[in-house]
Amino acid sequence: QVQLVESGGGLVQLGGSLRLSCVLSGSTFRLYNMGWYRQAPGKQRELVAAITSGGSTDYVDYAKGRFIISRDNAKNTVYLQMNSLKPEDTAVYYCNANFIGVNFWGRGTQVTVSS
Repeated sequence: QVQLVESGGGLVQLGGSLRLSCVLSGSTFRLYNMGWYRQAPGKQRELVAAITSGGSTDYVDYAKGRFIISRDNAKNTVYLQMNSLKPEDTAVYYCNANFIGVNFWGRGTQVTVSS
């Protein structure tokens, strides 16, 4: 079965950077559209950035210019480079894989930005 494992979260200061990674196993990674979502305490999970199987990317407005999503099909991995981090970026970040309408989720990685 498909498994997603995120890594790279942690505690960072205002203005710092983190790179999240998500490895997919159990299926053919290159076929999947991939996304990063986040969920802050008391809020709904929301899409941050997405990348299609063909490499097209899309970002929520607050991520544009600060975050970069990328994928390495040879490594079955999707990345989220996050720069200029703000306290409001504090959340659990989840990796999502979608193929023909079927969604798979990782367990998430905590990102905490201190001021």
